[in-house]
Amino acid sequence: MRDIVTFDSEPAEGTINFSIGQPSADLLPIELVRRASETFFNKAQSIELNYGVVEGDGRFLDSLAGFLTEGYGSDARTENLFVTGGNSQGLDMVSTVFAKSGDTVFVEEPSFFLAFQIFRDHGLKIVGIPMDEDGPCIDALNRELKSHKPAFFYTIPSYQNPSGRCTTEPRRREIVDLASKHDFLVVADEVYQLLSYYDSPPIAYGTMTDKGNVISLGSFSKILAPGLRVGWIQTSVALKKRLLASGFANSGGCISHFSSHIVRQTINDGSLKLHIESLRRAYRDRLEAMDGALKKHFSDIAEWTPPKGGYFFWLRFNQSVDTTPLRNMAPELATGFQDGAVFSSKDQLHNYLRVSFAHYRDDDIYEGISRIRSVFDRFGNEKHDRQLLAQR
Repeated sequence: MRDIVTFDSEPAEGTINFSIGQPSADLLPIELVRRASETFFNKAQSIELNYGVVEGDGRFLDSLAGFLTEGYGSDARTENLFVTGGNSQGLDMVSTVFAKSGDTVFVEEPSFFLAFQIFRDHGLKIVGIPMDEDGPCIDALNRELKSHKPAFFYTIPSYQNPSGRCTTEPRRREIVDLASKHDFLVVADEVYQLLSYYDSPPIAYGTMTDKGNVISLGSFSKILAPGLRVGWIQTSVALKKRLLASGFANSGGCISHFSSHIVRQTINDGSLKLHIESLRRAYRDRLEAMDGALKKHFSDIAEWTPPKGGYFFWLRFNQSVDTTPLRNMAPELATGFQDGAVFSSKDQLHNYLRVSFAHYRDDDIYEGISRIRSVFDRFGNEKHDRQLLAQR
């Protein structure tokens, strides 16, 4: 298996690396978190530092329910919520509780590459479902259901990573209906649901948990701070009981108990809402800067649809282009991107790439996109043969 570069840390000084799918330092609200922490500690008792209730502190869950009710435009109930350490930990827990080694899971094609690693760690077989402009293709889903019985279908419905697409509301409902008919779960990674920069996205899967086959994963990593490691699962009471019965949950108490107290303060004092509004403005400006830079430097060799939210642009090139070796050479020009193949469960999509606008301001975005074009011009024209490119 090829090495995967995740770029979790800050890039070297002078490097503009659009592989990074995380907020820039200027968007991390240190003062907001400091004030929330002070508010908590001014009232806290020592019991607050104990293990906590397995599903999450009731006060936090009440605040989270109110936050989601406003954010999703539909009543969220405390009894349907479960605290996680973020979406990756939540997805790992779902894979533990609701699947077993040898089971099949459906994913979108393309999809978040690190989710593949979680599924493979659990011995799960991955089947990719192609997408069109409305989301996962229903015909393809029906076709795969004739030969596979998935434990669940993992979907990123709003501003998908990497494609930036939004699955339409009718398509979401079709998928939930198919899940009921064929007895599998819909596991929706809704980490970008609240990061819309123009119109609101279609309704969240988290509003459909009454169907009994939907698990919605949410996180404060993209809307507050990744380092807090606080997320949630929103699902039916019956499915939540299965999470509560897991050995991991019963052994460890509440996941991210302390951090959830800090997040609760930001919800209750209204500062989180204001922060999300500021993020939307900042990210919209960065999105538009990247779209402008791409139009200047890539309109002659690539196609893309500007996203309406989330973090990512997804570029498509001629079939003769392989972005993997070009990605490997990008550091030579102090830049970076993610190649398309890493997002494929089928070793396809070699002529795509993903760039994130979240981590850089406008000037760096223009400069970084210019550098990536130089990578294509310098190395793509020097070596047309894919094998020779890969050997550089």
